[in-house]
Amino acid sequence: MRVTTGTLDVEGATLHYRVVERDHESSTGELPSLLLLQGGDGDADGLTALTAPLAERFRVISYDRRGLSRSRIRHPGGPVDLTVHARDAAAVAAALTDAPALVFGGSLGALLGLELLCRHPQTVAVLVAHEPPATQFLPDAERAAATARQAHVEDVFAAQGLPAAMATFMAMAGIEPTDREDDVELPRPDPARAANLRFFLTHDAPAVREHRLDVAALTAHADRVVPAAGRSSAAGFPHHCALALGRALGQPVALFPGGHNGYILRPRAFAARLVSVLETARPCP
Repeated sequence: MRVTTGTLDVEGATLHYRVVERDHESSTGELPSLLLLQGGDGDADGLTALTAPLAERFRVISYDRRGLSRSRIRHPGGPVDLTVHARDAAAVAAALTDAPALVFGGSLGALLGLELLCRHPQTVAVLVAHEPPATQFLPDAERAAATARQAHVEDVFAAQGLPAAMATFMAMAGIEPTDREDDVELPRPDPARAANLRFFLTHDAPAVREHRLDVAALTAHADRVVPAAGRSSAAGFPHHCALALGRALGQPVALFPGGHNGYILRPRAFAARLVSVLETARPCP
C-alpha cells in the first residue's frame, strides 16, 4: 500500500490529510475514492486498522478535523461548528478527488457527512452514516432526553474532568469496550489524544448538540444516504437516531458489527460489511 500525507490550506485553518491506496503496479484500474469522517477525537490516523482492508477496494482519504492533531486553526474567530467542518470536508474532497466521493461517517462524522450532503452535494456520491447523533429526528420526549444526556457529558467534563466525561459519554453512546475483535487493543491515553478530547468536548460536542440539519435539502438527496447502526448499540441514543433517520428519509438501515464505534473495535468485520454496503449502493470495480 502507498500512503501519502499532506496539508491543505482552507479558510482559517490548515488541514492535515492522509491518502492510502494500492501501489500503481498492483492496481487494475483507478479505484473510487472513499472519504472517512471520524467522530470524537478521531484524526487521520485513527482508523488505520479499518483502512488497510478498505484500501484493497478504494482510495481511502482521511484527515484531521480542524483543531485536532496536526490541523491547525490559524485565525480563531467564529465558532467551529458543523457548517465549518462540512466546508472543510468539501475542500478536502475537491482537492483530492476528481469525482463525487463515497463517504463513510461515524458518530459526529456521520452528522458531518449529512451536513456535507446538504450543503455540498456535488462532493458526495453515497454516504454511509453510522449512528449520527441527529436528535432532531427523534420523537419529542426521546429527543429531549437525548439532548439532556449530551449536555450532561459537557457538564461532567467541566466539573470533573476528562476521564469522568469520557466514561459518561461511553455510557450515553452504548459503547462496550469488551465488544471487540480479539487482537484489537483499546486506544491508550496520551497527551495528544487528551488534547483532542478536550477540543472535542469544548467545541465539537456542544456544536453537535445544537446542530440542526436542513431536512428539505437532505430529503432531496435521500437516495444517496445509507443510514447505519451497530448491532450491539441499541442502548445508546445514536442508534435510535439512525433508525429515526431511516424512517424520515424512507431508507433502510444497514446494521454493522459491533456498537457505536464498531469501526474501531471490530475493524475487519466492519470493513467487510462497509464494502458490501457500498457495492450495493454503488457498484465498484
